[in-house]
Amino acid sequence: MNFALNIVDWQAMAPGLSDASQWRQWSQEPRGIIPSAPQSKLTELPMMTARRLSSGSRLAVECGLAMLRRQPVDAVLYTSRHGELERNYRILQAIATQQAVSPTDFTMSVHNSAVGHLTITAQNPLVSSSLSAGLDTFQQALCEVVCLLQAGYQRILMVDFDGLLPEFYHTYLPEQMPTWAYAVALVFERGNTLRCESKPEGTGEEPLLPQSLQFLQHYLAEEPTFAIAGERLKWYWSRT
Repeated sequence: MNFALNIVDWQAMAPGLSDASQWRQWSQEPRGIIPSAPQSKLTELPMMTARRLSSGSRLAVECGLAMLRRQPVDAVLYTSRHGELERNYRILQAIATQQAVSPTDFTMSVHNSAVGHLTITAQNPLVSSSLSAGLDTFQQALCEVVCLLQAGYQRILMVDFDGLLPEFYHTYLPEQMPTWAYAVALVFERGNTLRCESKPEGTGEEPLLPQSLQFLQHYLAEEPTFAIAGERLKWYWSRT
């Protein structure tokens, strides 16, 4: 698959990283290791809403609100490989121990919880969707972004995120899989600044960083060409 688009704006949060200067400095590191540090304080999200959200959703809604404040957007796509795994684990744990399931955990355990809270908090009834595609969640979501642009939407806000993965699952995960919370928000429009071509060369190996953070590192480092590996495909990027 081949496609092209422009990035209008971006915002990201991960342990020890929040403002643009920190991310640009991070992008110059050879391996782009995320530091072992606390998350930065939230500035966009109301405290009462933040308390209701899981770790990943908090960052996703925080970054989304910042983008909506800065950019006109007419559609939103939220993407997450693991979704509300924190809440679903708590629900399963409660059932396994014959405890009452938290009503909040139950109502907010669905995959589109974060994007729903974005539109509610922003009081903006935008066209919205939520997507998950395993290891290739970020890259497959960009195909959806292209479809939305071709359908006539002018600017698409895409937020890729994941929350803290419960410790219960750690022994079953690849050793290098990130287990911390992060969010990457990007606003796209039609254009040819960035081009992507996929080829059937995927390795299926678990990377040190999620695809969205790999992309952000290459993008901020202003590399003219780079590649992101997926499960069955490899995505080759170039910029003009």
